[in-house]
Amino acid sequence: MKVYILGICGTFMAGIAQIARELGCEVAGSDAQVYPPMSTQLECAGIALHDGYRAESLPDDADIFIVGNAISRGNEQFEAILERGSRYTSGPQWLYENVLQQRWVLAVAGTHGKTTTSSMLAWILQDAGLEPGFLIGGVGRNFSTSARLGKDPFFVIEADEYDSALFDKRSKFIHYHPRTLILNNLEFDHADIFDDLQAIQRQFHHLVRTLPASARIVVNGDDAALAEVMRMGCWSEQLRFSTVDSGADYYLDGELELQQREDGRKFPLALPQPGVFNALNATAAAIAARHAGVTLEDSLAALMRFEGVRRRQEIIAEINGVRIIDDFAHHPTAIAATLQALRGQTPGRLIGVLDIRSNTMKMGVHAEQLGASFAAADIIMLCENPNLNWDIRKMAQTAPTIVVIKQDTQQIIDSLKDDCRAGDQIVIMSNGGFEGLHLRLVEAIKG
Repeated sequence: MKVYILGICGTFMAGIAQIARELGCEVAGSDAQVYPPMSTQLECAGIALHDGYRAESLPDDADIFIVGNAISRGNEQFEAILERGSRYTSGPQWLYENVLQQRWVLAVAGTHGKTTTSSMLAWILQDAGLEPGFLIGGVGRNFSTSARLGKDPFFVIEADEYDSALFDKRSKFIHYHPRTLILNNLEFDHADIFDDLQAIQRQFHHLVRTLPASARIVVNGDDAALAEVMRMGCWSEQLRFSTVDSGADYYLDGELELQQREDGRKFPLALPQPGVFNALNATAAAIAARHAGVTLEDSLAALMRFEGVRRRQEIIAEINGVRIIDDFAHHPTAIAATLQALRGQTPGRLIGVLDIRSNTMKMGVHAEQLGASFAAADIIMLCENPNLNWDIRKMAQTAPTIVVIKQDTQQIIDSLKDDCRAGDQIVIMSNGGFEGLHLRLVEAIKG
């Protein structure tokens, strides 16, 4: 089969490309913006990339075109596909029909922690010798890729609530029909496609109602929005986890111990990644792995060897005592959790550099919460952004820490190069390429 993918360098679509290649398909695709790690993975897999969406790049003999959700009407290639009457589908639909339909799907959904929890779960199953397939929105450091076909029956997938395609506005995860489902947390996000939290909750409810009675749902018992979803109706087994002893099936004693209500047993948590949120991610992954036959003891032992995920608290350089960290945080809750986790590991100053990039952040939906999320940092640095619908200077005046606003990324680099000193940790928080700031900063400080 010859497959051509529009929007191939997105984390999800790049995973689709790699799995299609493993299935023996001839794969090529196009995208407008390319940056590692996905572009590197595709090149290593021998998948041809076309820069831009020119209609003449489309093959005449493709069996199917897979259209990413970043593609909209007016896209030159998609318009050509429609004019030709060619066969096309969404990524989630293609994945279900060609891979997931015959697999035991373990899906991880929620506003935060999907990539890390999915990577933890895939690693637990791998460490147990089960060789799962997976498609994850990032590259786990225990693996060399973000997606692979794996062996039957298990397949781990990061279950995103974002829409499937311009012609299918259902959330991606509606297509997956998991047998094991983790619901990590739920907040309002993706304001470009959802009107409010209730709209997202309806999609989560639609996901829950597609599960068979024999399925298992591992749900965060601390999350009120998820509790509302479960009250809408649930026909499968539920297991709840919590940060406190509030009647949940599993609960934490800080970051150090996991307790099981069923028999009162306690399990030590020894994770390389700091923060209560990582302890919760690990707990959810371990409970889900039990459904696949892996004991809690074996899961927690595997997680001691979990090396984390690229772009999630990833140390990319340490120069003369200055540590530079790459992190994907771009929502106030994730920003606060990342900074709090790093605070206790910072002998000097904790300096955050934030890229206000997501559609939701540009729209100002979280503008009031953003300043408060900086509390654990000593300094936060931002760029001017003419595309914002709100005033970052007003936010900076009320934030509980120093917020420095620069004209562009080069001014941020110059300032940090001149001011940083041994003991400082600089965490760059972005869900995009951030104009290559990461490596530019490393080279500047080295110089």
